[in-house]
Amino acid sequence: MQIFEKKSALILCLSLLKEKNKQIGFVPTMGVLHKGHQSLVEKSIANNHFTVVSIFINPTQFNKEEDLKKYPKTLEADLELLKNTGCDAVFIPSVDEIYKQNVVAKSYVFGGIENQMEGAFRPGHFDGVATIVHAFFDIIKPNNAYFGEKDFQQLQVVKKLAEIKNLPVNVIGCPIFREKDGLAMSSRNVRLTSKQRAEVPFIYQTLKETVRLAKTTSIKELYAFVEKEFAKTALDLEYFTIAEETSLEEISTINFNRKNRAFIAVNAGSIRLIDNLAI
Repeated sequence: MQIFEKKSALILCLSLLKEKNKQIGFVPTMGVLHKGHQSLVEKSIANNHFTVVSIFINPTQFNKEEDLKKYPKTLEADLELLKNTGCDAVFIPSVDEIYKQNVVAKSYVFGGIENQMEGAFRPGHFDGVATIVHAFFDIIKPNNAYFGEKDFQQLQVVKKLAEIKNLPVNVIGCPIFREKDGLAMSSRNVRLTSKQRAEVPFIYQTLKETVRLAKTTSIKELYAFVEKEFAKTALDLEYFTIAEETSLEEISTINFNRKNRAFIAVNAGSIRLIDNLAI
């Protein structure tokens, strides 16, 4: 497994592969890798000749400086996991290598999908996401890029980025990986206290119950149900939304001939967790 810190060296390596018509797969991460990340890497390895994983904690997608400082770092374990999985190359650039002296997100317009849910509660977040993904796409020029559906809105934003910038990359969404109790795997989970960790499977349990009730219950009643359920817990419900999958527009009635999805964001103390489930 090759490790690159400089984009020039990575570009040279990949250009030699592309001259031989080798397919490049790419998995962007911020480290603290788990089985969900591993599944993305395995999919890339299966479908491409060469797989690149980036490990980069992107400063421009954090709304709070303290969240950036607290973000966990487990580089040694991450590299071991990637090596054992069969990853071909890891790109670990510094902030300066990516942004030089200008650590600022570019501005993007994605037709409104960037303004709902995460965009509403984390202003500028998707500008930061799109800035770093766009930069990595320019450096790596992958044929295929893999993103987990836990960050479903992010996945739709990246698909839109590839479309509006006419980037020759297939953006592929992959299923959410869950713990045995249903909690969506996330790098933030390692920060949960034992008490919080015992509470948070309630997020997925409530989503599942909401999907079950959706067949016989109005949207208004579903929202009331979720709010009532979380009011019984120590968890703080930030938002719950049922939206159409592509536009991410909130819906007022469920049409089962269209693809809809329930989205949720919950705070366990200072730790923010998101999840979603298809309806």
